[in-house]
Amino acid sequence: MQPIYLDYNATTPIAREVAEAMTPYLYEHFGNPSSSHPYGTTTRLATEAARTEVASLLACKPSEVIFTSGGTESNNFAIRGAALANRARGNHIITSAVEHPAVLEVCRWLEEQGFRLTILPVDETGMVRPEDLKKSITSDTILVTIMHANNEVGTIQPIAELAEIAHNHGALMHTDAAQSVGKIPVQVDTLGVDLLSVAGHKLYAPKGIGALFQRSGVQLTKLMFGANHEINRRPGTENVLEIVGLGKACEIAARDLNKNTAHYQEMRDRLFTALRQKFDEDVLRRNGHPQLCLPNTLNVSFRSVEANTLLSEISDEVAASAGAACHAESVDVSSVLEAMRLPLEWAMGTVRLSVGRATTSTGIDQAAQIVSQAVERLLPQGVWVAPVLQSDKKEIKLTRYTHGLGCACKLRPQALESVLQSLPQTADPMVLVGTETADDAAVYQVSEETAIVQTVDFFTPIVDDPYWFGAISAANSLSDIYAMGARPLFALNIVGFPSNRLPLWVLERILKGAADKAAEAGISIIGGHTVDDTEPKFGLAVTGIINPKQVMRNNTARPGDALILTKPLGIGILATAAKRGLASKSEMMEAIQFMAALNRQAAEAMSVTGASACTDITGFGLLGHLHEMTAGSHVNAVLSASAVPILASARRLAGTDVIPGGTRDNLAYVLPSVDFANSLNETEQLLLADAQTSGGLLISLPESQANGLLAELHTRGIRNAAQIGRVTAQGSGRIIIET
Repeated sequence: MQPIYLDYNATTPIAREVAEAMTPYLYEHFGNPSSSHPYGTTTRLATEAARTEVASLLACKPSEVIFTSGGTESNNFAIRGAALANRARGNHIITSAVEHPAVLEVCRWLEEQGFRLTILPVDETGMVRPEDLKKSITSDTILVTIMHANNEVGTIQPIAELAEIAHNHGALMHTDAAQSVGKIPVQVDTLGVDLLSVAGHKLYAPKGIGALFQRSGVQLTKLMFGANHEINRRPGTENVLEIVGLGKACEIAARDLNKNTAHYQEMRDRLFTALRQKFDEDVLRRNGHPQLCLPNTLNVSFRSVEANTLLSEISDEVAASAGAACHAESVDVSSVLEAMRLPLEWAMGTVRLSVGRATTSTGIDQAAQIVSQAVERLLPQGVWVAPVLQSDKKEIKLTRYTHGLGCACKLRPQALESVLQSLPQTADPMVLVGTETADDAAVYQVSEETAIVQTVDFFTPIVDDPYWFGAISAANSLSDIYAMGARPLFALNIVGFPSNRLPLWVLERILKGAADKAAEAGISIIGGHTVDDTEPKFGLAVTGIINPKQVMRNNTARPGDALILTKPLGIGILATAAKRGLASKSEMMEAIQFMAALNRQAAEAMSVTGASACTDITGFGLLGHLHEMTAGSHVNAVLSASAVPILASARRLAGTDVIPGGTRDNLAYVLPSVDFANSLNETEQLLLADAQTSGGLLISLPESQANGLLAELHTRGIRNAAQIGRVTAQGSGRIIIET
């Protein structure tokens, strides 16, 4: 069953009438509109008919309509074109703080080209104050660009009043009307604008088509050059299929405007009323202007609730958009909410719920109930709440109950490093490995022949299945013991569990997965600790044993060593893709098998051949952990990017920009210490920095022993192990990445 769609401000489906109008131009009417034969004449007539429909909706002349690839191109053409065409008489541009990036980024680019830019503030409802424009505008101002209606909070700007001020000072007025066209009356003369942008996919036309109104007499410098299509304003053979779709969508929008507007407002108000019945003003607030607002847009904040966690939890049932993203050390609030000065405790819980033509009362009531129940589960609880006891084991997707994934939820390396620097170092001589290094576990000597190795690790779900989450978490915790060359003895569970959000059988499956993995390692889990948490977290505290003389550290790599990696990279990218529904089950199962695989065999192989240094690859990625090794060992290293094993599915997904935030943080952290070959693009760099969960061991050992270790690893079934580089010389920890 599809989720209830409440994200119509993001995009709309193609209306059936629109699709039917387009169909002949997908098959029999394929001619080039510039051709003089009947095939071309047919498509030319269709293009001009569509231009008339767009013009009719905007109440302008057909000759004032230019077809574009969408709202972004329309904004670029209008703003950049007007600025460059009028540069001789001024260089000042005015916009607002709540504009879409398709406006703000163009304005900032023009600022880099020497134009002067003023960004007007907005009030707490998101509205530009005309008096602020009056204070900022000068005789040097050539363009004012203010959106008609805000895409996030729905506030409708006083465009007619702003346009009058602009014209009184000789400036042009542009408005981005992507969100307003088709929802409220949008007529260019009523608004008084010189330029107006339309995005087709916001009004039930296809994606990839838009229009720009250019008032007669207004001069624009072209963005592109070529043949004289669109009356020599935009070159390129016309996209007849989608132009026809946009024309039909505009015809329908004009025909049904009053009916649709009333329906939008009824559905929006019904939704807010239902939410208000559940939550008072201490929990729920509405954002945007209370009256001058798009009839379909409801932007609300739930205090002290994380919006991305809320939407993730309900994503199988309700589709909507978040106004903020919460990370381990920060909250990324949208620029619109920041400009409105919405307090952080509210901003972090902001969601946009936008209705459309197909929205029904039944759907609204269901959505309100789903959202309300999820919010109630996520609200900080001041009193005990009964746990969820449902016995039917319906599918639970654990990643929907957390804002981050696995080891990628670690604090940014920069933040952790700054904190650890302030902590005192231990003076206990029996501490062989402590916080003074970046090793994977602590080592404490208890006798001449015995040292205790201790580690603790836990994180949020990296996969949806509770059993595999437990198994992977256990394998990840045990890896720290193996990386030190030690043998695990026993473990304790560490549990954070949202008993008011998830049924207790989920916890049972998590613990079962961990227990099975511990048994595979030859140890028992003999206790632990649990807390009621807002999201699931799990891990182990593991105790191991080793001869003090055999402790493997990560800061003892030597010049001339080979570097061997035992598992492929790409887990963070795959996990992110799976949460977004972009990875197949088979791709994710391959990743699960690697994450759940113990590093026991790799550690035992290392003990057979010997090694200089070792670490496991987790949240800081290959480059982050290698940097810890090289910096701690005071050596430099060279990696061969082509030799590093990377999951093929992760490479494919990275190429489509499916990159976790933790991976980007990792790359930013190591960049000052890494020299990449010029031929390695950013995607390839990010793959090497990808945040891993229960990754492989990175082993530094004499070059002469490398082939022996690889043979031993392959014999033990670790087929992906590969030599990926070498330690070159004493140094500051610099890493050179070759192709």
